[in-house]
Amino acid sequence: MPGSYSRAVDTDRVRRAYGAVADLYIGMFGSSAQVDPEDLAFIGRHLAGRPGRVLDLGCGPGHLTGYLHALGADVTGVDLVPEFIDHARHAHPGVPFRLGSMDDLEPAGGILAWYSLIHRPPEELDDVLAGFRRALAPGGTLVVGFCDGTEVAPFDHRVTTAYYWPVDEMSRRLAGVGLTEVERLQRPADGTHRALAALAAR
Repeated sequence: MPGSYSRAVDTDRVRRAYGAVADLYIGMFGSSAQVDPEDLAFIGRHLAGRPGRVLDLGCGPGHLTGYLHALGADVTGVDLVPEFIDHARHAHPGVPFRLGSMDDLEPAGGILAWYSLIHRPPEELDDVLAGFRRALAPGGTLVVGFCDGTEVAPFDHRVTTAYYWPVDEMSRRLAGVGLTEVERLQRPADGTHRALAALAAR
């Protein structure tokens, strides 16, 4: 199918792009100490202590997987990039990680997609979110973090093309697949970081 082929090409491009800068990325973002405390609190509030497995999709170096594990969550980190999974397994022994895609999910009580949707083309987002909804158990929670913007638009991310999403539009997309927003977090750009938005939905 043409759509499936396109997704495979995009997935391979993202995998190779992050693999090429994995050491740099791990150095910059590989610890939960490098994450804003407000973000950590938001993630923990909605995903720690939930029944069932939590999937950290696009887990990168595994820092947020490790954070949720330390809070008592039954969490598995999933990423496309072998270099990230190798690092995560060494950095967080005893925490499960696997090489895989957010397009192929097992049932879960919670899903974290923290900046891992930003490289998906807008025309794919609804299908991805619908997959999340199918994977979530009744009452399950999705937490998604992304780059906030005034319109859906591409930008030159340092690794590969990414997309801004207005927070209200992301919330509308979630509602379209049957997920209801329960809390949002927004932080404006500060000259160093782009504007952040995060949504928790059930």
